[in-house]
Formats: sequence, C-alpha cells, structure tokens
Amino acid sequence: MTNGNLQVLQNSLRVQQLAVEGSPASPTLVFLHDALGSVAQWRGFPLKLALRSGLNAVVYDRCGHGESGPLLQTRNKEYLHREALETLPELLQQLEIQRPILIGHSDGGTIALIYAAYHQTMAIITEAAHAFVEEITLKSIREAVSRKGRLIQKLAHFHGDKTEALFDAWADTWLDEGFRDWSMEALLPRITCPALIIQGQQDQYGSGRQLNRIVKGIGPNAESFWIEHCGHVPHRQAEDALLKKMAAFIEKISAAD
Repeated sequence: MTNGNLQVLQNSLRVQQLAVEGSPASPTLVFLHDALGSVAQWRGFPLKLALRSGLNAVVYDRCGHGESGPLLQTRNKEYLHREALETLPELLQQLEIQRPILIGHSDGGTIALIYAAYHQTMAIITEAAHAFVEEITLKSIREAVSRKGRLIQKLAHFHGDKTEALFDAWADTWLDEGFRDWSMEALLPRITCPALIIQGQQDQYGSGRQLNRIVKGIGPNAESFWIEHCGHVPHRQAEDALLKKMAAFIEKISAAD
C-alpha cells in the first residue's frame, strides 16, 4: 500500500494505491467515494475486494475531501460531470490506467456512469448512484442540514478544517432550485461496458426508481442487485454480500474479456 498526493489539474489529490501480489497490470479497480466521503471512509473494503478479485486498486480523495486540497471552485449543477470528464481522466492518465473497473458509491457512482458514457472502461459497479433528482433525496439532505452541527463534528475526523465547506457545498448544490432538473439519464444509452448497479432497499437517499431507470437506460449490459435490509451504504451495511457479488461480477467480466 502506498499513499501520496498527486497534482491533478489545479488540485492536490491524495491517492492510495493497493498492490496485490501476482495481479495483472490491467485492469485496475478504481474506487470513487460519496458526496461526503474519503479514502478513510471506505475503511477496509477496497483492500478486501482487491484481494478477493486478485486485482490492484486505487482509492483517492476528491478535491475538498479527506487529505486532498480544499475546494477550488464554486459548485454548480455540472460538478459531477466536471469530476467525471476532467479530473478523473487526468488522474487515470497520470497513473497509466487505461481500462479501469470503476466502483462508485452515491456521487461516486454517478461519476462512474458519466465517465463510462465517454471513455473506454472495462466495467462499472455503482452503489446508490443518482441519475436524476428525487424528493426523497432532498428530504434526507434537509434532515442532514438540521443535524449539521453533529454531522460536521463527526466528519471533521476525516476532512479536518475543510468539513464545513464540503458539507455546505453538497447541501447547497442539491437543495438549490436550479438543481431540481439535473439529470444524466440521456447519457445512459452511451454506456456499452458491463455494469453492475446496486442499491439497498431502504436507501434513504434514493428510491428504486434510480436503479430501475439506470439499468433500463444502459440496456442489456447492465444488471441490478437489490440488497434487503440495507440503506444508503451497502459496502458497510451488507459488506459480505457485496464483496461476494462484486467479486463474482469481476470474475465473470474478466473471463469474458
């Protein structure tokens, strides 16, 4: 395991590389965290999946998160597209990763979908990704804002003095009236790589319409995986089931490659 910061565009990004003995040079698992996430908040999940699948992995903090530099741009409704089409391609180029398997949670899942619509990708796996804005999502964000003080205190362990700015950027963007019509559904038919779309049945940040419309939009290359008794964070709330499903999916697509 190696950790360090890379200069990607104007951002200093903390990157963790997980090397698995005997792993092939390609493909590489690339983990994309959620809206308030970081490398540390994935806990041991990336290493467990890397070892189980026999593939090297990369986990990184987006700008404004974890041990990366602070947010440099004001958020707007294109922030997920900007990450997927500007920052992520540059990071992968610097790391010489040509055919990633993208594994994204929440915002990270959406970033994976957008990236795969424009770039060659071995496969994508998403947990709790959003393709459009729902009232259930906004309701949960409003509830998070009502608990802002407690949440910031908890999140500060991971994000330090960037925490409040990060929280406000997330909440203010999603709750802005101009964000209500945000959608990336038009891009879904452009995704041609295998896709595993995962959602907990008790996800408080998105209804089953998210998973169903993502799978339908991508078409026959996409498969869905519902997890019972699970909320918004399957890799913590249903870790064993998720490791088993993801590893089987990765094995299948690797055999077919």
